Amino acid sequence: MLELGLPVILAVVSGLGAVTTRLHNRIHELDRRLDRTELRIAENYLSKAEFSAALERVEQHMIRIETKIDTLAR
Repeated sequence: MLELGLPVILAVVSGLGAVTTRLHNRIHELDRRLDRTELRIAENYLSKAEFSAALERVEQHMIRIETKIDTLAR
């Protein structure tokens, strides 16, 4: 009986290992594709230079507002 059961058990374990490996590879590939998509979205949405320019404009407006508040507070 052991001679019959052992190959069946080994076949089941090997099959489960193959399915697990295949599933892991597909999840890994999906994760890489998602990372590339996120990167493309981030690059196309707003460049670092545009963000820096917008932030600089906001800072300049804040400085002007602070100056006006300081003038009114005196």
